[in-house]
Amino acid sequence: MSVILYVGLVLLTGGERLFELSVSKRNAAAAFARGGTEYGRGHFPWMVTLHTGLLLACIAEVVVLNRPFVPGLGWPMLVIALLCQAGRYWIIHSLGSQWNTRVIVVPGAGRIAQGPYRWAWLPHPNYLLVAVEGIALPLVHTAWMTALAFTVLNAVLLLGFRIPTENRALRQLA
Repeated sequence: MSVILYVGLVLLTGGERLFELSVSKRNAAAAFARGGTEYGRGHFPWMVTLHTGLLLACIAEVVVLNRPFVPGLGWPMLVIALLCQAGRYWIIHSLGSQWNTRVIVVPGAGRIAQGPYRWAWLPHPNYLLVAVEGIALPLVHTAWMTALAFTVLNAVLLLGFRIPTENRALRQLA
């Protein structure tokens, strides 16, 4: 029964990501209409692949390797995953029409300094939440190999490509 509930959780997470993509697509169209320029187009397909792979691997590892639900680990990880989701909506709300899954800079659109973006010590709160969620969601049902693989690959992608790209793009706003 816990496997069915977990698969449902992962599928709901996937459905939520599809909703986010529709919001992102709408915001991207508006940004381009206002003269926005996209940065880092080359690494974006890798991000989509990694995030899709996370969801598929969560299900596959639990089903194929018969991973158990361990309450002492699973319940806290579920709470963390849900808090990460709430944090993502705070970020989306804070960025408003500037929120996007892509890196698009619109001339004259100042940097957001509200919500979690008001803290200079936390320049990329969304990526922190994604990293934590990428550990918590698999560990809800002890899919530790998925959590480990996602963490390593996400770190390479974020630190090697995405964050440097976004930092270069954000300098265009200064």
